[in-house]
Amino acid sequence: MAHQVLKVHPTDDIIVALTDLQSGSEVVYEGEGYRLVEDIPVKHKFASKDFGEGDPIHMYGVLVGTAMKPIPRGGLISTANVQHSSSEYALGERKLDWNKPDVSRWENAHFKGYHRSDGKVGTANYWLVIPLVFCENRNVRIMQEILEEELGYATKTSYNLDVKTLMRLHQQGASEDQLFQADIRKTAENTRQNRFFSNVDGIKFLTHEGGCGGTRQDSDILVRLLAGYISHSNVAGATVLSLGCQIAQIPDLRGAIERISPDFDKPLYIFEQQRSRSEPDLIGEAIKKTFIGMSKANEIKREPAPLSKLVIGLECGGSDGFSGISANPSLGQVSDLVVALGGSTVLSEFPELCGVEQEMSDRCETEELAEKFMNLMRSYERAAEASGSGFDMNPSPGNIRDGLITDAIKSAGAAKKGGTSPVTDVLDYTEQVSKPGLNLLCTPGNDVESTTGLAGSGANIILFTTGLGTPTGNPVCPVIKVATNNALADRMSDIIDINTGSIISGEDTIESKGAEMLDLIIRVASGEQIPRAVALGQDDFIPWKRGVSL
Repeated sequence: MAHQVLKVHPTDDIIVALTDLQSGSEVVYEGEGYRLVEDIPVKHKFASKDFGEGDPIHMYGVLVGTAMKPIPRGGLISTANVQHSSSEYALGERKLDWNKPDVSRWENAHFKGYHRSDGKVGTANYWLVIPLVFCENRNVRIMQEILEEELGYATKTSYNLDVKTLMRLHQQGASEDQLFQADIRKTAENTRQNRFFSNVDGIKFLTHEGGCGGTRQDSDILVRLLAGYISHSNVAGATVLSLGCQIAQIPDLRGAIERISPDFDKPLYIFEQQRSRSEPDLIGEAIKKTFIGMSKANEIKREPAPLSKLVIGLECGGSDGFSGISANPSLGQVSDLVVALGGSTVLSEFPELCGVEQEMSDRCETEELAEKFMNLMRSYERAAEASGSGFDMNPSPGNIRDGLITDAIKSAGAAKKGGTSPVTDVLDYTEQVSKPGLNLLCTPGNDVESTTGLAGSGANIILFTTGLGTPTGNPVCPVIKVATNNALADRMSDIIDINTGSIISGEDTIESKGAEMLDLIIRVASGEQIPRAVALGQDDFIPWKRGVSL
């Protein structure tokens, strides 16, 4: 039987409602009764004791807020009576002990991936077309218009809508209500065209707004990010379009690639428009070279690879009050499993580690890593404050409506994605994953900016939890979408790959969902199952402008 409420940690003094609770009702948790003095919506919290003004409030075993006024036992915890608070942090003792999960079930397992000369293994095989500066976005789109359909990579979705029906009805004098009620669906199933290059999973056309103007720091970061994508294990080669006069120069890109991959040997074709005879010549030459490069990429086939070659990005977006109870801990279980198997996992979104800095820094294998993590956190928060913001402003209106009323509450739940293993490396934005184990990567909390960074640092699969429904994907890294609750999984099944809401309703455990998720990862990494975001062509790419975004 499903419980009505949950206290996440024994030392917590607020309790989570797992269903809507009415004022005046009494709920019992572990033998103790609580009379509710207000309605408590599902996913929200109520006080387990009387709070006075200024009293600290704890959840997940850490400080998450301060009472702004008295809150009675059984009262709703909300933005009207609680403000964000988090504990100070400093260099502490190393806490590296952890209980490795039993991985005997997967010890002889493998996935079928694309082996690269640098020893990395891709879970997909893509060709990239990217602009070095925003001035080339139009030319990239022209190439996309020409190549995508002809080579069989155009996305055909099940909601192919027929505007001609509306045009005909309008000509016949239909009312606004008749137009709105019209059925304009043309097909009922997803259509995948036959690819000309059967071993190339896609040709991905990235666009962005950087490379010139702005700050030189932003251009430098963009170049390193693009180099990370070109060097990515899921990328077979790339076509780059440059204007010529921008800040982000071709030698900068080549240098960044060489620093990531000194023996880089993928096909890379770079075209500079200001040296070409005309725009049609530029695009024509780029298309011919792209076709030649894709023919080379098509010669690579999937081969068995150990699970230690997995690099799993851990991401959340559109979080709700169940994220830290169902989906995020399930990702933490997956992280521990992958680490125990010799693979790498990457926990990002530094604004969503606010309040758990002490725990994460104590889990760093060395004091040097702990210092790097704390310095990145502090410098990021200072930059955010200089831009007129701060970590305390991180929860979105959707987060708050669903019970995440302070950044510390959101962060403590988000950190559950990192499991319990030691932190083997701390990476700044665009730095590459090079060590097995749990890595911490400095990215913003913005969903797309963070997934963009995860892929840029080498994640070859991304697990993405959502409680409200977020359709984020990535051009080169398959994104597996994980629902935190049953209602979302039912309502937005078109974007969800796996549901952990059954943990809330009592049918499953974090351990069973973690195992199910790892099995799904292996199928996706082998090309045997296509995640919803990939099938829908959800190719989101937004480089981070540091200090501007949470």
